[in-house]
Amino acid sequence: MLRQRGGSVIGIVNGVDYGTWDPESDPHLACRYGIEDAEDGKAQNKRELLQAAGLEATDGPLFGIVSRLTEQKGIDLLDGPLQAMLTHRRDTRLVVLGSGERRYERFFESLARSFPDRVAFNRGYDEPHAHRIEAAADVFLMPSRFEPCGLNQLYSLRYGTAPLVRRTGGLADTITPFHREQGEGDGFVFEHFDTTGLSWALEQALDLWPDRDAWRRLLLNGMHRDFSWQRQATPYENLYSLLAAGA
Repeated sequence: MLRQRGGSVIGIVNGVDYGTWDPESDPHLACRYGIEDAEDGKAQNKRELLQAAGLEATDGPLFGIVSRLTEQKGIDLLDGPLQAMLTHRRDTRLVVLGSGERRYERFFESLARSFPDRVAFNRGYDEPHAHRIEAAADVFLMPSRFEPCGLNQLYSLRYGTAPLVRRTGGLADTITPFHREQGEGDGFVFEHFDTTGLSWALEQALDLWPDRDAWRRLLLNGMHRDFSWQRQATPYENLYSLLAAGA
């Protein structure tokens, strides 16, 4: 039916309230920061979060997840790739906040037991903690099976955290793969909903991490994106005008 009525379907990307989600004014952060001091600000927030979570300090990347733990969010893909990454890359860290299906909660509980100095899992939802993860993480994992639009990848861009996403729905609409040579793009994107695709994207992030100039470009590209309501309200206004005119 949607394909048959394709000319009548209009998609509008989510907007973000930057009064609430902005690292320059966020009251939940250990260190506020903007585009000019993003690297230093994120590094301090990372140190604070790792210490508070009881995890070892590291010069490696911190991966973050804030999510409902449901089949939609692609949690099924994470087991093998995360086990492999944490086993072979001892400099990596993972912080997870979420709740949902008990099987997924048990998975993250087991992961935290297996890697107690490198993985922290908090069950439930805590708004201040969600903000701290966005600010401290270097990569935000969002390998969704489907996603009409999504908000956390947009928060991540604002906080200089590279989204790692599957190319689906709104994630495909909002995240552009980073290309080191051109210095363009703002995240890591994989195509197929399988562990091979996710593992490939993780390797892309891990390979880029030592290139600090390229990583800084990735970070700044994301922070310069604008998904404010000042911008995203316009498509709604245009759609209202179209409907009011009887189109």
